[in-house]
Amino acid sequence: MVKVLVAAPIHEKALEKLKEAGFEVVYEEYPDENRLIELIKDVDAIIVRSKPKVTRKVIEAAEKLKVIARAGVGLDNIDLEAAEERGIKVFNAPAAPTQSVAELAVGLMLAVLRKIAYADRKMREGEWSKKQCLGNELYGKVLGVLGMGRIGTAVARIAHHGFGMKIIYYDKRRCPHEIEKELDAKCVDLDTLFREADVITIHVPLLPSTKHLVNEEKLRLMKKTAILINTARGGVVDTEALVKALKEGWIAGAGLDVFEEEPSPPDHPLTKLENVVLTPHIGANTVEAQERAGMEVVEKIIEFFKSS
Repeated sequence: MVKVLVAAPIHEKALEKLKEAGFEVVYEEYPDENRLIELIKDVDAIIVRSKPKVTRKVIEAAEKLKVIARAGVGLDNIDLEAAEERGIKVFNAPAAPTQSVAELAVGLMLAVLRKIAYADRKMREGEWSKKQCLGNELYGKVLGVLGMGRIGTAVARIAHHGFGMKIIYYDKRRCPHEIEKELDAKCVDLDTLFREADVITIHVPLLPSTKHLVNEEKLRLMKKTAILINTARGGVVDTEALVKALKEGWIAGAGLDVFEEEPSPPDHPLTKLENVVLTPHIGANTVEAQERAGMEVVEKIIEFFKSS
């Protein structure tokens, strides 16, 4: 019998599908590395989310492992080199969280520009801060999309069709012509994106080439009225430079769902700033996205073992 270790919460429908397919399921939520080394010795497949980390040590302890499945997009918590050396297949669910992350990115834009979180805090403190909550519309503004893949394109669609935003984007590969035409989107260089956008939304993976891609130099190019949204990976943004930009007014605000250190420390300097909205990496954290991600990786696991 194929034994699957589920080391992170996945949708109950996905768990049921594994069991119905005749697989033995072992569930333990977010084991640490030592515990994972114990658990993985005799399993054929493991399912994780952004946690736990499947390190080289974990992979080397796995005697039967044939599949590592990530119920989500990013694979930065999996040692891909070690997996490849052992001939272990790595699956993910790249399309599953697209709509959820895109909607959160737009939600953060609204929260920052309309000062929704700030207004809520003041109301709870008994203050009627109407004058302090003068905001800005999204309508007609320029959206700069940094990374025009699935999620970046989904954000651009909502922004263009829903809010009449003008779309510019930076990506190493140009979008298909039909997408550029649909969104009236213009491909620009990185500096132009930072100079011209009223809102910049980040949708690139964390790679050596994208580490601190948004740094002091780029932040200083932005309009003082512009805002930055990050629902991708915290390491794409130089946090120290961003804190400085927000404190000194180089930019108007930021909406962040991801951080260089997660969970972020409670005394993080960003938590002291009123012009930033913070959420705890919840981009893909919807019932719908979790169901799609769980079902997609489970179907891939079942197909792999049935055909091998």
